[in-house]
Amino acid sequence: MPFPDRFVWGAAAASYQIEGGAEADGKGLSVWDVMCRQPHKVAGGHTGEVACDHYHRCAEDIQLMADIGLQAYRLSLPWPRILPDGIGQVNEKGLEYCDRIIDTLLEHHIEPWVTLFHWDYPQALFEQGGWLNRDSADWFAEYTQVVVDRLSDRVTHWMPHNEPQCFIGLGHQSGDHAPGLKLSFSEVLTAIHHSLLAHGKAVQVIRAQAKRPPQIGTALVGIVSIPATDHPDDIAAARSSTLAVSGKHCWNNTWFADPLILGHYPEDGMARFHQIMPNIQPGDLETICQPLDFYGLNIYQGQTVRAESDGCVTTIPHPPGGPRTTMDWPVIPEALYWGPRFIYERYQLPIVITENGMANCDWVHRDGQVHDPQRIDFLTRYLQAYGRAIDDGIEAKGYFLWSIIDNFEWAFGYDKRFGIIYVDYETQQRTLKDSAYWYKDVIVSNGQIL
Repeated sequence: MPFPDRFVWGAAAASYQIEGGAEADGKGLSVWDVMCRQPHKVAGGHTGEVACDHYHRCAEDIQLMADIGLQAYRLSLPWPRILPDGIGQVNEKGLEYCDRIIDTLLEHHIEPWVTLFHWDYPQALFEQGGWLNRDSADWFAEYTQVVVDRLSDRVTHWMPHNEPQCFIGLGHQSGDHAPGLKLSFSEVLTAIHHSLLAHGKAVQVIRAQAKRPPQIGTALVGIVSIPATDHPDDIAAARSSTLAVSGKHCWNNTWFADPLILGHYPEDGMARFHQIMPNIQPGDLETICQPLDFYGLNIYQGQTVRAESDGCVTTIPHPPGGPRTTMDWPVIPEALYWGPRFIYERYQLPIVITENGMANCDWVHRDGQVHDPQRIDFLTRYLQAYGRAIDDGIEAKGYFLWSIIDNFEWAFGYDKRFGIIYVDYETQQRTLKDSAYWYKDVIVSNGQIL
């Protein structure tokens, strides 16, 4: 099952999760630096202060990416390393680090796909209100301008934000992630609105100032409902569930994507939240809704639903004892068929899977290798489902495996391993897992071996 010509095969990682160098060369504090210093916030008291030491080992890591044959690498930039206070004074050493990564990637013929914000929000700006402050949109635009001025002669692929559902939902509603807030839902909606404004302003800056023609997209969580059968009623139920705003939480697609792509908030959400809507000023939705070139989806799992005779939709529980990753997430390959299909039908933008992968119970075996057959099986099943979606007419541009290397998994610390490269955190030794060699064959064959 070969994938389309010019389909992009890549892998991804995020700055705070791999870099370390928490105070190196003038870097400012992020909300995650502060979160990790608080007791009982991160498993094992782990922090990102060293992580994979990618800050000092990026050349070695990029060589491994080249050995695997990556065509593209989705990286995020460290906002507080570039602007220690979030705005204002630029840290030249932070930009030199970004230059070093971009140049090394290009030397190895790996295309950089840049995410501007993957959760390491500058602590200095959080202390001024963070995403609750409307000025956050302008702060983010200023940061974007600095990055575009420096890197857009070499970078053409851009995503402003990674997973706003998570950095708002987990960071500002449940308090599980930095900055650890438990806000009212009206405040959550305000934070979402300001983050969407920031996205729109960043796209405006990139479009206006990029030195090379840009390709700009999203990196949104894909919340996927899967039909219990192929009956049209079940498919319709799964579609409506995938595209619904179902409660006072962030776990949906349309509250985030509709404003970005369609220029308005979804009607069902408006009806549900009408008494607590954020302050939407004239021109806000026009600013938010900027032309995008692709819809980036991060998909790991899904839920199965069926239609009932009364028109309701029932969620079917996952079977007891069914396959699960070490994140305790169910293995649902069909999510990579139905998610791209339903999203493409609604928004008519080419799909890029910007994250997909699994946490596995990995260790170095007696032969010195890391054997992870579960991950290979997982990825094969999901990619086959994605391939079926493409065969059925979904326009798709690429796939980014999460993640290229084991790393700091946020509140779970180093207890979860998502990488296709194993990291011994005591020695920083890297070992390619079996899945890395398998993925190399997938890339060479353009998916033919799946």
